[in-house]
Amino acid sequence: MTTKPDCFLRIAEVLKRTGLSRATLYRKIEDGSFPAQVRLSDRCCGWRESAVNHWCKNPMLWSADSM
Repeated sequence: MTTKPDCFLRIAEVLKRTGLSRATLYRKIEDGSFPAQVRLSDRCCGWRESAVNHWCKNPMLWSADSM
């Protein structure tokens, strides 16, 4: 069985998938209720698609400890 490699999503796609505003997204990252972004280069970061999908399944009960 082959698994699909994890992709990185940029902020526009994360906002589209979650329906959150940019300010709410960063507030949730700060308080630990949304997955943190991963630095991809000096001026680029993204979110693991699997982490965003996991959050979307149950946003009310997601916590950084659950990953």
